[in-house]
Amino acid sequence: MKRIVAMLLIAVMAVSLLAGCGRKEADPINIGALQGPTGMGMVTLMGDEFHSKYNITIATAPDAIVGQIVSGELDIAAVPINLASTLYNKTEGNVMLIAVNTLGVLYVLEDGETVNSMADLAGKKLYATGQGSTPEYMLSYLLEANGLTDSVTVEYTAEHSELATLMAAGEATLGMLPEPNVTATMVKNDKLRVALDLTEEWKSVAGIEPVQGCIVVRRDFFEENETAVRVFLKEYNAAVNYTNANQAETAKLMEQYGILPSAAIAEKAIDKCNIVCYRNNEMRLAAEGMLEVLFNANPKSVGGKLPGDDFYYVEEE
Repeated sequence: MKRIVAMLLIAVMAVSLLAGCGRKEADPINIGALQGPTGMGMVTLMGDEFHSKYNITIATAPDAIVGQIVSGELDIAAVPINLASTLYNKTEGNVMLIAVNTLGVLYVLEDGETVNSMADLAGKKLYATGQGSTPEYMLSYLLEANGLTDSVTVEYTAEHSELATLMAAGEATLGMLPEPNVTATMVKNDKLRVALDLTEEWKSVAGIEPVQGCIVVRRDFFEENETAVRVFLKEYNAAVNYTNANQAETAKLMEQYGILPSAAIAEKAIDKCNIVCYRNNEMRLAAEGMLEVLFNANPKSVGGKLPGDDFYYVEEE
């Protein structure tokens, strides 16, 4: 009798465990992305066919994502590269980098013809956005590398959209903006031109491709769901390729899901947003190089110290 009871208990426990596993698999992964380039490659994963797997929310600013990663509300997030390092330090290593998803997207726009090189910024007032994030640290690095730190006045606006509005109205005539704000602003004000491509300026002094956006995962989530994270990476990689190859279609989705305000602007901007999916060693080399430059320029920019080897997720073949 005791043997029969024991066997029944084992059977019940097995069923409970299987049911628990079923519930876990059914729960969608909570993913945070940002409006603009760092979220653009995510758009085809937001369709109905993926709702059971991914619960993707779009934020307007990185600060909203930080709290949700720290609290555990988000499992995966697309964030600026310097913020990924800061989160790793802030959470004592509970954040891992799993992909680089955005390269350089910064440009200097001018209403006029006076700026054709970094040196031409001397003595001028440059409006900018992205204070406290990768754009600020990239601009500071470029100004210092060109000996311009004390000769350029930089005034930051609160959001990209604020500066875009000022430049579109002609109230600011020299400003640094990221894509797709660059395209949107130039459509509204045809007097504006791209005076400087800061990706090219960065490569000329840093010797590496700039990395601006990436994807991170909470380590505690990853350790319990590695297979699901690997599936996400494969599907995200396919989503990026599809986005770049089917721009008219995905531009409409970007408007539909609130990643960009206009499909027309999105379609014009996709090529200049440098959306990629670097994984494994390609990801690590690109991210390490960028973080090292940022750290050497300003340790605060990456959270005070460079992340350890365990920050980088390189899949075993």
